[in-house]
Amino acid sequence: MSSDYYEVLEINRNVTDADIKKAYRRLALKFHPSRNREPGSDEKFIQLGEAYDVLSDPRKKATYDKFGEEGLKGGIPPEFGRDGAWSSKYVYHGNPDKTFREFFGGDNPFADFYTNNAPLQLSGLEAGLVKKTQDLPIERDLHLSLDDLFHGCTKKIKISRRVMNDNGFTSSIKDKILSIDVKPGWKEGTRIIFSKEGDQGPNSIPADIVFIVRQKVHPQFVRQQNDLIYKAKISLEMALTGFSVDVQTLDGRLLSIPVNDIVHPAYKKVLSGEGMPLTQNPSQRGNLIITFDIQFPEQLCAERKHLIRQALTFKE
Repeated sequence: MSSDYYEVLEINRNVTDADIKKAYRRLALKFHPSRNREPGSDEKFIQLGEAYDVLSDPRKKATYDKFGEEGLKGGIPPEFGRDGAWSSKYVYHGNPDKTFREFFGGDNPFADFYTNNAPLQLSGLEAGLVKKTQDLPIERDLHLSLDDLFHGCTKKIKISRRVMNDNGFTSSIKDKILSIDVKPGWKEGTRIIFSKEGDQGPNSIPADIVFIVRQKVHPQFVRQQNDLIYKAKISLEMALTGFSVDVQTLDGRLLSIPVNDIVHPAYKKVLSGEGMPLTQNPSQRGNLIITFDIQFPEQLCAERKHLIRQALTFKE
């Protein structure tokens, strides 16, 4: 771009930083491609982006003021940069939309302005009726262990979001810690909503941030709603003659459960009140359901087959 940056922004060289921002805001809104389709407006929008990118940066501005565009883009000797001036060769990234988004904190500030269903004029930004719309929710998975969901816990999550600066025109990225109190018994898919904690913009309502519970795989239990499923491996002998199975519960107890029935492949042992807490009433719990994986012998000799046949031959 060969034109004067100050002329592009229609300002003089003695302006303040606030004046530069005000000028860019006014002209960028006027010549934005979504609002202005007159010949030359696209080129003007590009020029505005480059001019603001230079003049809003103290080091680039210092170099431009002292050495002009040639010194800014051609580079200056290091000894001239000791006063804080830009000493590298400046190249504009060529994306005025990026400059526009970074300035306004959003893609399109026009989307949220309505003036009696009439085309929006520039003055409407100052005096027209303004109606803001909220950005779509931002959804993130919250991965929790079965132990977290059994006992309940508190999770601290750091987010980075864009917030408006005090001048109301520019924005910056700041971190914030969100605290989630996980309740005992929460299920997969539970949604935790933080209202209006998304990126801020001058012309929109920040989005809600929504965390969705995702349960991690547990090495011992499978969860079905409020019930816990435990699979025990047993031999064929145990299935036919009886045994006891030990289960370590999520709250640290060791249950020794006798099984005196003949265990067939569809057999289940149900222990009431040993499952997951109910969210509405954590003092109540679902069931612990024990299923069985019966291990059959891979082979039997003739003598063992004969003995088993005898043992399983029922005489009246």
